[in-house]
Amino acid sequence: MSTTIPAGESPVDTAGRRAQSSLWAVTGAIAGLAGIVGMQASTSLSATIDEGVVGDAVAMMNRMAEERTVILVEHVAMNVAALLLLVFAAGLCRRLAGGLEPHSLLPQVAAGGLILTSAACLIGTGLTTELVFGLSAGDQLLPEFAAFGAHWMGTIPWLWAGAGVSALAVAAASLRHGALPRWIGWTSAVLGGITALFGISPLQYMAGFTGPVWVLVCAVGLWFSGRSVRA
Repeated sequence: MSTTIPAGESPVDTAGRRAQSSLWAVTGAIAGLAGIVGMQASTSLSATIDEGVVGDAVAMMNRMAEERTVILVEHVAMNVAALLLLVFAAGLCRRLAGGLEPHSLLPQVAAGGLILTSAACLIGTGLTTELVFGLSAGDQLLPEFAAFGAHWMGTIPWLWAGAGVSALAVAAASLRHGALPRWIGWTSAVLGGITALFGISPLQYMAGFTGPVWVLVCAVGLWFSGRSVRA
């Protein structure tokens, strides 16, 4: 299908602009995948769930020393997710703003929820560096701090409730205003509703299971829908 090149732009300029326009969705897909990897790594840390060590700070520290590789995987994955979520938030805000009324709050709400999630992911890895190096040194880490750090890594990175709010904003933009494909709206409504409900319930950490999945699915869907529009 032929396309019209805007006045003053060469074909190379136009192709470069189009390639960049979908990059934010790709970063969202990577962020969602990284979040899933980080969550799986977190569930593999047994220091806070193994009845044989829970309640014994020294035993918890020794168990964590055996799982330093898993701690590093969680650290890297959650930091990748945290940073790329910011790009995805900006791109999603722009995409929604292009299909909604100028004064709609939905683009800002969608971006804000992802920024909140990014902060939780980043803060959730705030102790991992000290823990990894301290655990490798053996006698340079208090067992009580190691036990606290284990609980920190098993809770804070799971606070994906903000992604649930973003998903609900996307659902509203799609189903009520037609700004996005309806399948993205329904998927966002289901996963966003579950994630947000988990976030406000005593089971708030369960949001870490569904939030990254929504980011991945939504980002992939937006990337494909963007390609079809430009085709």
